[in-house]
Amino acid sequence: MFGRIGRFAATHARGVLVVTALLMVGAAALGVTAFGKLQTEGFDDPNSDSSQAKALIDSQFNGENDVVFLFSSDTGSVDDPAVMTAAAELTDRLATDPGIAGFTSYFTTKAPPMKSADGQYAIGVARVTDEGHVKELRADYGAGTGPINVQVGGPDAIGVDISHQVAGDLAVAEAIAVPIIMVLLVVVFGSVIAALLPLAIGTIAVFGTFALLAILGSATDVSVFAINLTTALGLGLAIDYALLMVSRFREELASGHDTTEAVVRTVETAGRTIVFSALTVAVALGALVLFPLYFLRSFAYAGIGVVIIAMASAIFVLPALLALLGKRVNSLRLPWAKRTPTSVSALWARLASVALKRPVLMGAPVVLLLLLGAVPLLNVEFGTPDDRVLTSSAETRVIGDVLRAEFPGDDAKALQLVTRYPAGTTVVGDYGLAVSRLPGVESVTTSVGTYADGKAVGPGVAAYAAEDRQQRMTVLTAYDAHSTEGQELVTKLRETPAPGMEVLTGGAAARLVDSKDAIASKLPLAAGLIVVSTFVLLFLFSGSVLQPLRALLFNVLGLSATIGLMVMIFQEGWLSSWLGFTPLPLDTSMLVLLFCVVFGLSMDYEVFVLSRIKEMHEQGADLHDAVRHGLSRTGRLVTMAAVLLAVSLLAFGTSGVSFVQMFGIGSGVAILVDATLIRGVLVPVGMRALGRAAWWSPPFMRSIHDRIGLREKEPV
Repeated sequence: MFGRIGRFAATHARGVLVVTALLMVGAAALGVTAFGKLQTEGFDDPNSDSSQAKALIDSQFNGENDVVFLFSSDTGSVDDPAVMTAAAELTDRLATDPGIAGFTSYFTTKAPPMKSADGQYAIGVARVTDEGHVKELRADYGAGTGPINVQVGGPDAIGVDISHQVAGDLAVAEAIAVPIIMVLLVVVFGSVIAALLPLAIGTIAVFGTFALLAILGSATDVSVFAINLTTALGLGLAIDYALLMVSRFREELASGHDTTEAVVRTVETAGRTIVFSALTVAVALGALVLFPLYFLRSFAYAGIGVVIIAMASAIFVLPALLALLGKRVNSLRLPWAKRTPTSVSALWARLASVALKRPVLMGAPVVLLLLLGAVPLLNVEFGTPDDRVLTSSAETRVIGDVLRAEFPGDDAKALQLVTRYPAGTTVVGDYGLAVSRLPGVESVTTSVGTYADGKAVGPGVAAYAAEDRQQRMTVLTAYDAHSTEGQELVTKLRETPAPGMEVLTGGAAARLVDSKDAIASKLPLAAGLIVVSTFVLLFLFSGSVLQPLRALLFNVLGLSATIGLMVMIFQEGWLSSWLGFTPLPLDTSMLVLLFCVVFGLSMDYEVFVLSRIKEMHEQGADLHDAVRHGLSRTGRLVTMAAVLLAVSLLAFGTSGVSFVQMFGIGSGVAILVDATLIRGVLVPVGMRALGRAAWWSPPFMRSIHDRIGLREKEPV
């Protein structure tokens, strides 16, 4: 099969490239529309109690407040006469603004909780009637009026600021990564022409996936953060695949084959490896479809799309380019580059030999280091994004910091309760009294009264009773939504008896609890799918049942150490002042994404190395020679590919969104660890430990592999 693909691409090279160019024009035109169709949310389970509570509040009670106005005084107090006069004019404008509804503020209610203790700040809240109206609110009111200043924050504003920050971060990351990658590619390939080939494949993969996201974004919810994965993974995989293909093509040319035969043999060998590699990455990312959070599903769409498009480009478009270039692939060589480039590395051959001869001396320190790196996982904490994922200078972050410091009972911490069905006022009052007695509850506001410490302390809010007698309640607490206490309060609320009612609990803390539960409930299935699918693919590739087990074990070891390091950096605060983020519990969704992406890429490198070792084994080499030869041929390629991909990912460390920083730095570090410590040391140590059993399979599985194993015979 692979030989036929290679021969078709070589003999129809111009036709393949013309069709590709036409498809690229269409993909680029469609792909640029993707940015306007993607969403900034997707961290919640739509089937959870908290999501259903929000839907009921939106439909029956005009929705939750999603915009916060922070008013501050130039004179020192919001109660100064001049400030009050200016505030009256400002609140009149806000109350009649067609883009918001339900506006209330300290200046209209005089409610003490809406004013800071020192009197410098006051707040107002409202609901936006048009998504994205935050930008207009900032433009219309950001200048304030006279002695009063206005800043606009809240949940809707957080989404706007994160989306704007991600777009800017992407441009910065590319401005940093692309020039560095281009220079490194020229150095690695030794010629300018060869160095341009990965960029061509990467461009096809990225714009093709943008077009896919534009289509999906019109049909379903897709997260804007999928753009980051598309650009980083598209360029990274293009580099991986182009390095493997071009290096093999050069070898075939150097061995005396003409251009067409060199292309055919390259696709038969390197092309086959790329297909297996792409399938392992796609399977790992495909597991994200199982999660109900569309934030994670979006990465499955983008990841699978970019992997398949990069793979197809590598085995169809790249061979066509190589067929047209022929020996000119080495044109514009660097002065010091070898006339006949080679991927063989004496350093990697020596490293493999030492690891094979002294497996304990080489392997034990690496295993110990990785285990120590994994220890912080014992103290990991999980959270969901809020304004603190932004830098301290972002407007929504500034407002959030003031609310946390000056308004301990602010609405952002409140838990929202709503009855699924109609409920009477008596049972609502009794339930409000019971809830007010729970530790951590400051007050409970219902339609019939406000309660604190088991007694009535004020009137209720009539609007909290809907026309069909469904009831809404607001529970104020000083607990932060990310805190253990805040999450425990959600559990206690859900355990509190509510005779005659079915109560749904919403709010930030409830969404976090439900998000964690949704991920935890699907995680065993997703992990099982990844493990089983990877095992099957590696078995079909290698014919061994022990090689997949070895690869899985080493992958888990490297990933555990990387995530442990992320705990120390992003949760405990290592490097926080240097990187400019606020330490927070790790975002649960981003950790799952990090695991799936890095797992897939690690298997990508596993297939690269294993393919050459297996090739030598099938040619009759003993274990020592097969491993040494395999690593000498692939170790340099894997390391170069990892460094280039790591540059692309680590560039996201400059992001102004902390969970994007975590993904970029975590992925980059994990890939470098895998390409050096694991591939360079643990793979030969593991092969030595397996010995003659390295390629063993039970007879019935050997017969299965002989019948359906995906392989291509080497041409004679």
